[in-house]
Amino acid sequence: MKTVFEKPKSLSNVPLHYCPGCTHGIVHRLVAEAVDELGIEGKTIGVAPVGCAVLIYEYYNFDMAQAAHGRAPAVATGIKRADPNNIVFTYQGDGDLASIGMAETVHAAARGENITIIFINNTIYGMTGGQMAPTSLPGQVTQTSPYGRNPSLCGYPIKVCEMLATLDGPEYLERVSVHNVKFVRSAKKAIKKAFENQVNNKGFSLIEVLSTCTTNWGLAPTAALKWLEEKMLPYYPVGVYKDRSKVQ
Repeated sequence: MKTVFEKPKSLSNVPLHYCPGCTHGIVHRLVAEAVDELGIEGKTIGVAPVGCAVLIYEYYNFDMAQAAHGRAPAVATGIKRADPNNIVFTYQGDGDLASIGMAETVHAAARGENITIIFINNTIYGMTGGQMAPTSLPGQVTQTSPYGRNPSLCGYPIKVCEMLATLDGPEYLERVSVHNVKFVRSAKKAIKKAFENQVNNKGFSLIEVLSTCTTNWGLAPTAALKWLEEKMLPYYPVGVYKDRSKVQ
């Protein structure tokens, strides 16, 4: 019988630790599929964040490094520059990338570093208890905004793809989602393209993935997927925000 679906070789057999309904696992698989399909497992190095995905180094069969909170782009830059033949990516949440690590993110993008960043946006700090994140929506209730995020006090959410698109350095910026099969397929294409850009020495690529946090949102898995579609998609539209290969 022909095999039509199997676990990517780049994924280990270690059970994931995420909460039921969390979409980190989907993105992990998409990264592994891209690595397998491009045949780059032997030279891929991932940089783990601080946050819910801190144990990501347990889940892949290629090399991983651990960075301090927010410093993954700086660590990835060092690894890539030390040996440009490496295929280097970071995997970061919104607190890690868009708060404490904002400087590293912006300057790596501005320099056009030839690395790939997978950015998980679930609008909240997941691992540390559900505090308001830089990406939390206006009016969103969190542990540190119990009456909802008030832009007059806390400012507005940071739209990372739109912001980085104003820089000259990035090669490719796209926002995707993984809340249903159609969007997962589009996310897979974007993630694979981001790795292909690095293989072809095109420079900095970042894929922002709209994701769920069932526990800290206080929602069941199916309700969380619906909340993402109804609340996050209007504020964070999916699409390509920069692709120099298509600039005429």
